[in-house]
Amino acid sequence: MIRIRINGETRQFENMVKLLDLIDDNEKQFIAAKVNNRLRELNYRFYYDADVEFLDISHNEATLIYETSLRYLIAMAFNNLYPDYVLKFKYSLSRSVFCYVMNHLDMDVDTVLNSVTKEMNRLIALDIPFNRVTVTKDEAIEVYKKNNYSDKLEAIKYRPNKYVNLYECDGYLNYMYGYMLPSTGYLQKFNFIPYDVGFLIQYPRHDANSEIPEFKDAPKYVATLRKASEWADVVDASNIAELNKHVENQSLIEFLHMCEAKHNGMLTELGNLIKDKCEELRLIAIAGPSSSGKTTFSSRLRIELMTRGLRPVTISLDDYYLNRDQIPEDKDGNVDLEHINTLDVKLFNENMVDLIAGIEAQIPIFDFHSKSRVGYKPLKVDNNNPIIIEGIHALNPELTRMIPKHQKFKIFISPQLQMNLDNHNPISITNLRLLRRIVRDKMFRNASAIRTISMWDSVRKGEFRWIYPYQENADYVYNSGLQYEFCVLKKYALPTLQDIPNDNEYYITANRLIKFLKYFVDIEDKDVPCNSLLRELIGGSCFVE
Repeated sequence: MIRIRINGETRQFENMVKLLDLIDDNEKQFIAAKVNNRLRELNYRFYYDADVEFLDISHNEATLIYETSLRYLIAMAFNNLYPDYVLKFKYSLSRSVFCYVMNHLDMDVDTVLNSVTKEMNRLIALDIPFNRVTVTKDEAIEVYKKNNYSDKLEAIKYRPNKYVNLYECDGYLNYMYGYMLPSTGYLQKFNFIPYDVGFLIQYPRHDANSEIPEFKDAPKYVATLRKASEWADVVDASNIAELNKHVENQSLIEFLHMCEAKHNGMLTELGNLIKDKCEELRLIAIAGPSSSGKTTFSSRLRIELMTRGLRPVTISLDDYYLNRDQIPEDKDGNVDLEHINTLDVKLFNENMVDLIAGIEAQIPIFDFHSKSRVGYKPLKVDNNNPIIIEGIHALNPELTRMIPKHQKFKIFISPQLQMNLDNHNPISITNLRLLRRIVRDKMFRNASAIRTISMWDSVRKGEFRWIYPYQENADYVYNSGLQYEFCVLKKYALPTLQDIPNDNEYYITANRLIKFLKYFVDIEDKDVPCNSLLRELIGGSCFVE
């Protein structure tokens, strides 16, 4: 006899239980479940006492399962209709996935999508099960050889486990590195948008009220992603297998310095752009999402400009925080510390206008211990001193409303890494930034991965509200991603992730990241230059005390 508690109600069973049998889910509302705080597929069977919580699309991990299963179904539909087409998926703009056919870039996208959509709807209507099949690595290799999945053959070499969970659906076999839905019938909501040489795949998301987000084009952002993808091909590191081969071979040092040289090249390009406009340009604004490397980038940009005879002055937006008792509260009495109304925008504009006019300004000094302004310091600059500001609101036009457009240069910075596990499985940029923040918080704030992960949803909400809406206003997008960084971050991230107990609410996220990181081969810190953006995360930076 086992006891299972669901929503506070305890039920008893004499035999093995399947999660699907515990719910009446005709509308296929639930995606997965937590069983004693372990993420489980709805086809999971067990015979032990357990607390069970069913998850719908409003949960982040459920969104990932939906998206993973949707990629599988798309690959299956293409396999049924166009078996010679080689698909590649990449995470892309507007919270969607980009897909293109590598060996048919000139295909008629509209015609192909029309056929694929019909085939997917046919498969969804049949409600065909996704059957989990556990095989040895050798058996998986034979499946991949049979299906000409050369990319998967290379990736599986780095799988630390002896077994692989393939998924079978109506005779089709694939592995998407994640949990799956019970059957095709769950994938009722998706949308295709023809885009560039391929198409965007939209799906319901937990961060969009469980709906498909509104599509918002971002040409500058997309151009950066395209360049990042081209760069991954240039350095032969567009997937994990290619990256790991660099580490294992004699090409590591060359590869690592090529990646760093890419950052140097972008800084040179930026320096030239700013120098060309230096007679009218007075304010350089830098913004980007969490863990983008803004601090190191600002220092390196400052040096780049100094080589051109300029003497930039850096002003911290943190000093413009209002005293805590001056910050407006919401209707529930809470304070949103990421809101622009936490800054003294009026004083900031007045100071900038004075400085640009050559008038001495009184710059505030904010003390975070007392959460109040503790004084002022005088500052005067001349035409040779462009002002650099960096912060979450730096690109928000409200922050610099009194400064004419021609006097501002706006930079958006973010790690736009384009890399895949294999062709069907892209690596999430969001996960990269989360790992960056986990490592940085542990290294410099002695904060556990639990604390970092617990704050991540709030951080993401702030980014969608205060950063991403203004990224297309940027004059330059700086890609702070380094193609080799997972291999360095791995040994810092794993210990703090592995410290999370399995009964903790963030264990599921930690476990997913641990499984992912184990595919990467380690790179030693000694090979990372002291001025690298990575040093801001792992220590040893020549810019950070």
